[in-house]
Amino acid sequence: MNALVYPNRQCERRDAECLATAKAPGVMKRALGVIFVASILLGVRLPGRAQPAHPGASPPPATAQADDARIKALAGWSYSLALSAASWGAPLVTMYALRANDVFGSTPKAPPNGIWRMSDISTPELSREAGYVTPNVNVIYGFGFLDLAAQPVVLTLPDSHGRYYMVEICDMWTNAFAYPAGAVNGYRGGTYALVGPGWRGTLPAGVKRIDAPTRWVLIQPRVHVKNRADLNAARAVLDAIRTQGLAQYLGRPAPPTPAYAYPAPVFADANQPVSALDFQNPFQFWQILSLALDENPPPKDQVSALLPMFAPLGLKLGTQWDPSRVNPLILRSMQQAAAAIGPLLNSFPPSRVVNGWAVPPPSIGNFREDYLTRAIVGRVGLTANTPREAIYIQAARDDRGDPLSGERAYAITFRQTPPFVAPGFWSLTMYDASDNYTVPNALGRYALGSDDELRANPDGTTTIFVGRDKPAAAPDSNWLPAPPGAFYLILRSYAPGRALIESLTDPAAYTPPDVRPIN
Repeated sequence: MNALVYPNRQCERRDAECLATAKAPGVMKRALGVIFVASILLGVRLPGRAQPAHPGASPPPATAQADDARIKALAGWSYSLALSAASWGAPLVTMYALRANDVFGSTPKAPPNGIWRMSDISTPELSREAGYVTPNVNVIYGFGFLDLAAQPVVLTLPDSHGRYYMVEICDMWTNAFAYPAGAVNGYRGGTYALVGPGWRGTLPAGVKRIDAPTRWVLIQPRVHVKNRADLNAARAVLDAIRTQGLAQYLGRPAPPTPAYAYPAPVFADANQPVSALDFQNPFQFWQILSLALDENPPPKDQVSALLPMFAPLGLKLGTQWDPSRVNPLILRSMQQAAAAIGPLLNSFPPSRVVNGWAVPPPSIGNFREDYLTRAIVGRVGLTANTPREAIYIQAARDDRGDPLSGERAYAITFRQTPPFVAPGFWSLTMYDASDNYTVPNALGRYALGSDDELRANPDGTTTIFVGRDKPAAAPDSNWLPAPPGAFYLILRSYAPGRALIESLTDPAAYTPPDVRPIN
């Protein structure tokens, strides 16, 4: 739930000018002709087109009102349709933009089919440099976009000898479709081949096949780090996670490298994460959606059920989106929907709140037809895991409903800490609400949990104290420093226990503790 990356400040702006065609005089002249024809089909008289009965006469008031009503109906319907299409397509556009930043930007993190390995846990400084928000500070991360068009990519995973690690694999629609390492498949490692759609070759013995739903996929390893002294051992596991083309694995000549000429996203504010989808020209959202859709089509049932519905928007598999071929009223609705989708998804309330904690729906991670949840998570928690692998619960308000703030101190008493299956872990992490990063502090402490020696209460419960200054009643070991202003907390469990998994559908299975103000 953490890989929201900021665009590179020097991102190229090539191809942005092509989007200006939507405003070009020739295009608009043709578009007015399109809307005039459409208006006839819809029975709408456009203002300025109606011919009065004799010079100086005006259209009957009732007719003018009917025309206005029909135009408003078309505008309202087309905006709803465009917003539905944008909600469905936003995760794909976000992954395209993330790939542009990490792989094809002016300062790429790793080439196609390579892995970018972060050198440390996500300290505030490294998080800001990398641009990844709401990071887990109990792991070191790796990220890699793999192109499976030319050949399968072989993924070699080590035996961690009991150390927790996972390798999440997401398709370009943000569904986590495979975990070759993690809670379900264990930590012993192995050799896997990620196979793209339509590949019909034969894999060598001992290589396990993973069929990818899309041409491009994102792999995201996470390796558990218990403390600073444990960092080098965790790095050794991350370094042993390797990718190579099948031909290279077999010692054969590699196929030709594909020519990549993807239009670079151009954002209005480079300080926003790519998932904000804040394009300088909102029409680029639709251009990118069309490109990415052709390269990474959705499942066939969505192609047959959804794309015909989106046809009035000019979205068609195998055909690049052309704004000059879209009814201008609909085009305006598409512009408005593209501009609104990022802020809208960022403002949705959580699906369920328990004791002030936002509990995710059970569809999280592999969303299938839950398009709304997929869109929301793609905006605020890209690459969220499936519940079998990890569960995140967020608190931004206390037990009285007030926003969490460093101006107050809080006590969080666990009658039962979040259950996990060893070698998994749980943690409670602090984030500054102003920038979504961890909070700099003199202790260098960004989280507390099962990796720490927390002092228990006499009754066996455990209390974590939260505040800008250490509360008088707090043991040093149990204090989690907060920023001076607004903040939020993430309660995580990796390899979660059964009770926590069941709590996504049965609130009685596990109840997160109150966040109680002390004064």
